[in-house]
Amino acid sequence: MARRGEEEYDYLFKVVLIGDSGVGKSNLFSRFTRNEFCLESKSTIGVEFATRTLEVEGRMVKAQIWDTAGQERYRAITSAYYRGALGALLVYDVTKPTSFENVTRWLKELRDHADANIVIMLIGNKTDLKHLRGVATEDAQSYAEKEGLSFIETSALEATNVDKAFQTILAQIYRIISKKSLSSSSTDPSAPNIKQGNTITIEGGLQPNTSKSCCTTS
Repeated sequence: MARRGEEEYDYLFKVVLIGDSGVGKSNLFSRFTRNEFCLESKSTIGVEFATRTLEVEGRMVKAQIWDTAGQERYRAITSAYYRGALGALLVYDVTKPTSFENVTRWLKELRDHADANIVIMLIGNKTDLKHLRGVATEDAQSYAEKEGLSFIETSALEATNVDKAFQTILAQIYRIISKKSLSSSSTDPSAPNIKQGNTITIEGGLQPNTSKSCCTTS
């Protein structure tokens, strides 16, 4: 078990948020890591990260969540940050069909740059905007099944299914890692070396931005 100050954990999992700009990645990120929502959220510049430790199937897991910029001009920068990610939340806006159509492009980029065994969850965000919905739940569910992804709809504003989404993907990662630890970690040099809280090196000295004064906990 690793110790970082007063915090103890058994595993450290890196999870990235990807998807078009404006789909609500940053608010999902802040709702999960700080229980905050920012009505005037600005586009993420590059990448920021934050952590939250929670219990997953009886073990303490430190989730290191990375919020990546959706704008095209940052794509070259953020692709490097897929390295080491064990999970990815691929987010679209249920009110913007274009953001759902672009999921295919994001999924291809993810599969091109990330580990082949990365756990991927498709998230339809902004379900609070029921009157503006432009993507049917059934269509997204069908797409997720076809691509082998788990799927959930969320509202960062109302905090609907946000914790559930993160907890689900962390549990999926944990089950995979547990099986690998038992069966192949001693003989397979490519098995993820994350047990006992081995940390992930943060490149470029990036620090999470915790100074968003517009955010609330409502």
